[in-house]
Amino acid sequence: MLEGGCFCGKIRYQIDAEEPLAVSCHCSMCRRTSGAPFVVWLVVPKADFHYLSGEPEVLESSDLGKRYFCSGCGTPVACRVETHPDIIDVTAGSLDHPEKVCPTQEIHTDTRLPWLQ
Repeated sequence: MLEGGCFCGKIRYQIDAEEPLAVSCHCSMCRRTSGAPFVVWLVVPKADFHYLSGEPEVLESSDLGKRYFCSGCGTPVACRVETHPDIIDVTAGSLDHPEKVCPTQEIHTDTRLPWLQ
């Protein structure tokens, strides 16, 4: 079990999945919505994720995707894509112990910043 939440503590969540897949995403939307050069996402079955407290705000970042964040502090928490309805992607940086996960894959490397080699 993994737990996490936003910076201000308004949003808390729990992941019941055993060792979820961790993926580094280099797409421009992740970069712009996080303000970081890339985002590490945990790919979690939706049934294994639930909020313990708080309700995130929703940003419809594309026709297919919604990003969830804290309205109080702005922390990006999760993302859902309509093409994968049984999956929720959770930001590894919002985990209480992000050191417990390690990305094993990279996606959208065609838009990876060149200085990240």
